[in-house]
Amino acid sequence: MSLARLHRHVLRSFTHLSSAVPIFRPGTATPLLGAPTASTTAAAPTGRDERRTLRGSLRASVGEGMVAEVFTACAGSTALTAWALALKLSPFLVGVMTALPFFSQFIQFPAAWLTSTLGHRRVALGVVLLSRQVMWPLVLLPWLPLSLEGQQRVLVGVAAVSAVLGVVGNNAWVAWMGELVPESIRGRFFGRRTALCTLGNIVASLTTGVVMDRLRSPEGLSPALPLLAAVACVAGAVCTVLMARQHDPAPPGRERAKLDFRVALLPLKDDRARRVLTYQMVWNAAVGLSAPFFTFYMLHNLRMSFLLMSVQLAALAGVRMLTAPLWGKLIDRVGAQPVVLACSLGIGFLPLVWLFPSPTFLWPLVADALLAGVLWSGHNLAIFALPLSVAPRKGRPFYLAAFSTAGGLAYALASSLGGGLASLLPTTFTVGGHLWDNFQVLFLLSGLARIAAAFLAVRIIEPGVRTARSLGELVALLQPPRSAPALERAPAPSPLVEPLPARAEG
Repeated sequence: MSLARLHRHVLRSFTHLSSAVPIFRPGTATPLLGAPTASTTAAAPTGRDERRTLRGSLRASVGEGMVAEVFTACAGSTALTAWALALKLSPFLVGVMTALPFFSQFIQFPAAWLTSTLGHRRVALGVVLLSRQVMWPLVLLPWLPLSLEGQQRVLVGVAAVSAVLGVVGNNAWVAWMGELVPESIRGRFFGRRTALCTLGNIVASLTTGVVMDRLRSPEGLSPALPLLAAVACVAGAVCTVLMARQHDPAPPGRERAKLDFRVALLPLKDDRARRVLTYQMVWNAAVGLSAPFFTFYMLHNLRMSFLLMSVQLAALAGVRMLTAPLWGKLIDRVGAQPVVLACSLGIGFLPLVWLFPSPTFLWPLVADALLAGVLWSGHNLAIFALPLSVAPRKGRPFYLAAFSTAGGLAYALASSLGGGLASLLPTTFTVGGHLWDNFQVLFLLSGLARIAAAFLAVRIIEPGVRTARSLGELVALLQPPRSAPALERAPAPSPLVEPLPARAEG
């Protein structure tokens, strides 16, 4: 492969990756958090001053995204897991805390109403700032006169408030970006933005891993945790300053949405949407049963360093980036439903890989990073495209909000259930001459549930494409075309056409 082709391949990978739903750690996937509605498509500016204003806003958006990666590295799921270990949270509380962003999906409809009523730029600036300043209690936590139980409550409370504000802020930010970025340059812009943000994420994550390892304390709170929380708050404030430099192109006097929860029932009356909704709920529940505990398991049970875990996550992100264009081409050729089915079946076996690693034998995690990167890349792209092709253009935002709410609640409930089950089981026990950890039971159950949920994808009907009704049809569809033209399919909305970000942090 020539240098020019490699360059185009990597940039195209970032573009496709920007449209995928991000994963927080190996084996997890978030539900669709939001997307601009069909009406939020910005027109290209015509005047010189308008173009200058737009260029300044886009530069500020790129800078904001890169700084936001610093916040994510210092206050994201890895840092919160380190706090949980230091404060001796039970597996149940770890599951609840990790599931809070998914529980918070319940407020998607009120968030959309608030954004429409007050304006997306105003809501995004205020709420995103608050969501990134709620970490200050963690900065002061070691010096507060609180018992261990009180410190645990503060941690869970901070995580809960941050999760709720994050949903509202993300809703407003995505709507704002839909108005700000012209449709004609949206793919190129978010491809470049995602490339730089991914680079910032890798650097920030590795740096955070080194800091937490160097300042690691054998007992109690490490001084690195309050320090990183303070850095996160400062980074959040800088992000708000950069966001404030971005203008609001939305015309005044826009029609305000009505707060009507009956729209959540629209997908239940649509057979095609109902099948997708059923799959997403069962699939998210199967994933949520084990997903919150992989990071905990790496740090606590496998005794991995923060730096080594950051390297594993960076490798996973790199594989996803490089394989995204290949999945995108396949989705264009055969549709999203066969890709969802194939990737779901493969992902079902990934938790079983975690039955083999030990503190002295970590090589299976290399296979996990490679396989998870490939399979989750295809699954995320396909599951993003599928609701867009199933939902009608009229009422599509409500369909997407309903999918987000149902999938998020299913994930959250399953995570809480998994944490409760892990708390009831002995930490280690022997069955059939094999030593088991309580979390490995969750991995096994999650793998079996994912495989069972994958077969629900067979029932999904994607308009305008030939769906796979059996494993034989799936193999036939995924085979590369010979001399005959590729399978014909009707045009369907695809995230590869208009890449959109999936979260406000960048």
